[in-house]
Amino acid sequence: MNTTRLMVSALMMFGLACQPSWAFTASQLETFENEPPLVRSLLERATVMLDDESDDESAWKAAGLYCEASRYGSAEGAYRLGMLYAFGRGVPANRDYAANLFGIASAHGHAEAQKMLETIALTTRATPACVVSEVAPEKSPNVEAQLIKQSPAIDAYIASLPKRQRWVVDLADKIANWHDIDSKLVLSIITAESNFKTAAQSNKNAQGLMQLIPATAERFNVKNAYNASQNIKGGVKYLRWLLSYFRGDVALAVAAYNAGEGAVDRHHGIPPYKETKAYVKKVMGLYQTPYHAFDAGITAPSPVIETIQQKSNAKKARM
Repeated sequence: MNTTRLMVSALMMFGLACQPSWAFTASQLETFENEPPLVRSLLERATVMLDDESDDESAWKAAGLYCEASRYGSAEGAYRLGMLYAFGRGVPANRDYAANLFGIASAHGHAEAQKMLETIALTTRATPACVVSEVAPEKSPNVEAQLIKQSPAIDAYIASLPKRQRWVVDLADKIANWHDIDSKLVLSIITAESNFKTAAQSNKNAQGLMQLIPATAERFNVKNAYNASQNIKGGVKYLRWLLSYFRGDVALAVAAYNAGEGAVDRHHGIPPYKETKAYVKKVMGLYQTPYHAFDAGITAPSPVIETIQQKSNAKKARM
């Protein structure tokens, strides 16, 4: 048995003895309450994602949230990210990363991290790139397999496009990557908005590939909404803002893209408009991913997020 397997076996035995749980416990809720609101939101969302132990893709997304919490100086975030690296959940098993993260959390007084550090008995400065900069954590092989198996429906639709429209896909890929947005989400919105027609115009004067209304075009400095590059840049910037505002909740961001963030706030969720509900259903049916990484520094969260968190906490407390 190699060193890594020995380490993982020891950690598993230690974990069973301590009976860890990815679900909310009374002590975890208390720990979360001691965190700043933004960090608490990250930790809570990540914990919910880890409910299904067989879902490595969700574990990888949770790792991204823990990375962000760690960048804000959260000992709890560093500890939990260390656990994912220790067990290889969502991210590749890496004892060096795990040991360093436990060391970081331990230095801030995290008792469980100190116990894990003593178990590993390893000192290292190896740090995941996602803890020091805004990049996604690496995926474990299991995540890659799940992503291939659960490929979004947008992939099949793009594959069916005629060659004359492929340039739009390439352009959207490039611009989305520049702004750290999943191009598949952008392409799902383009499909729903204009079906890849650069000259599309709605009866409400929404224009171009991503159907920007004049106010949105002006807000994101789009001079010509029928210019494909300008249009996609403006639409992606708006989508990036919405993902920050709704803290990565794709359905809320998509609803706001259609109806405006004000409408989502007023209705405390997806507005009951027939058009918006159908729009969200179409985009989510293509994209098939409920959460997206976001930059919390772009804007303060929507009040809807706090309402959702309060309901989630109340539900967990009753369980």
